[in-house]
Amino acid sequence: MAKTPEAKVKDKVKKQLKEMGAYYFMPIGGPYAAAGVPDIVGCYESIFFGIECKAGNNKPTVLQQKNLDNIEQNGGIALVINEQNVQDVTSLLKRGIG
Repeated sequence: MAKTPEAKVKDKVKKQLKEMGAYYFMPIGGPYAAAGVPDIVGCYESIFFGIECKAGNNKPTVLQQKNLDNIEQNGGIALVINEQNVQDVTSLLKRGIG
């Protein structure tokens, strides 16, 4: 079965996070899960991050954006990644830490 464009973005993000040695996980959605949580959350060099993966011109929902804003307001790094900037995950995280 072919992967969706968003799944391909997630795979590329995870590859970079593994290469960086970042701790990360992908929360499982469902009826008991918190809504709007980023697709990938983790920690790199003592900084919490949340990454929302999108395909094409898709944007975060209002609730997803609220969660990303909350992460930034608490000192973390919040990223929205798509096919256009997926190659920049490593530099975006390191820039946010530096």
